[in-house]
Amino acid sequence: MKRWTLTIWVLALIASLTVGLIGCSSQTATPSPTAASTKKESAPTEKPASPATPKAGEPKTSDTASKPSGQPIVLGVPTALGTIEGADSLRAVQLAVEEINAKGGVSVGGVKRPFEVVSIDTREAEAGTPTNDALAATEKLITEKKPNAIVVGAFRSEVFLASMDLIAKYKLPYITSIAMTPEFEKKMQAEPEKYKYFFRTGLNAPYLVGNLIKVMEFTGKKFSFKKVYFINQDVAWAKGTSDALEKWAKANGWEVVGHDAYPTGSSDFSSSLNKAKSGGAQLVVPIFDMPQSGVLVKQAKSVKLQALIAGFISPAAPGTAWKAFDGEVAGLVNFLFENGSMPVKAVPKSVAFVENYGKKYGEEQKQKLSGHGPGPAYDSVYVLAAAIEKAGSVDADAVVSALEKTDTDGVIGKIKFNKDHQVIYGTNPKETAISTAFQWKAPGVRVPVFPEAAAEAEIELTK
Repeated sequence: MKRWTLTIWVLALIASLTVGLIGCSSQTATPSPTAASTKKESAPTEKPASPATPKAGEPKTSDTASKPSGQPIVLGVPTALGTIEGADSLRAVQLAVEEINAKGGVSVGGVKRPFEVVSIDTREAEAGTPTNDALAATEKLITEKKPNAIVVGAFRSEVFLASMDLIAKYKLPYITSIAMTPEFEKKMQAEPEKYKYFFRTGLNAPYLVGNLIKVMEFTGKKFSFKKVYFINQDVAWAKGTSDALEKWAKANGWEVVGHDAYPTGSSDFSSSLNKAKSGGAQLVVPIFDMPQSGVLVKQAKSVKLQALIAGFISPAAPGTAWKAFDGEVAGLVNFLFENGSMPVKAVPKSVAFVENYGKKYGEEQKQKLSGHGPGPAYDSVYVLAAAIEKAGSVDADAVVSALEKTDTDGVIGKIKFNKDHQVIYGTNPKETAISTAFQWKAPGVRVPVFPEAAAEAEIELTK
């Protein structure tokens, strides 16, 4: 029997090292309007989407859906819209809303009510933006647009944590899908009644580290690897992740050949790659979210590094990376934080989501889908719709009670919340939500290779 269980002390280590992890990668998209503005959303430059066939766990609708006629249920999206993750997540929310409304909307006490999306750019990912400014933007959206619930939510963990008291004051269901701090669960445990309105569908930091450890275990067993080199961006989330991986590796019989950190904006990683080569590293684990980090795979080819590269390089995650890096990403095993940015056959809803996303926003946007945020953002809307129907009301306490009982299939896999309102992540999409590791293979395709329950091919070592 394969063993994926981490020891208790490793989980404690992960939690302690990842307290300061930020929400996610910080690539930027097209700048948004000022944070002070709020708007009702119609997606940018869209293509019409064909309504998806209703699936189990989604809100019930009639075969011939009537147009919803009741008062709109307003969903607020306060997040960093200038980031790839924030922009993609908003698009995913809009897609889900369009699908639900096309099927008749949400049935609330026998009345069909449409969803309506309002958003605000918190600009929290921009350098120098104070946490208080992001909170002010969120409160502006709440007081002016009066949403019934919030989805996506804060981008940065520090903003998310600071938002908890604000949201508790307004008592709004809040389903976050980007910020990853484990401090959320600690606050939930300390004051569960106060913070009961919060739920997270996205991956949290301990799950991220744990899943990367599982990939190391997997490759270690499959290829008898025992020598590893860590390279990370010198920011809190990447450093915390790499430090936790290094401690686990040393405690589990791996030889750590080296561990280097690079400031944001660096573009020359040849020194580390040469040391990895000369030191006989079999596995190189990069942890980066900056746009410049994609060149690492090109430089690895240049120095003729034979080691398998497996980790997280944000610009190598989208479907456009093969062309962007002239095919030199071949062999790279890269992580997607949550399932959803590429179709995975073991998770049928991910196949439908990616297809419909492409129909609505175009092939280019589909290929650029971020590996963190869109899948859980899309699922959040369906989970919320089902909870409202079950509650028969938009009353916050009734919706929270229904959310706690969620048990459905989504783009990210099986969706269930634990006692701290965190979606449970694991390795079997029939039982839990999953993260997915894929390998770039010729002629430019991303092939799921981990976890085994979702793999469509085995990891291959390139020459």
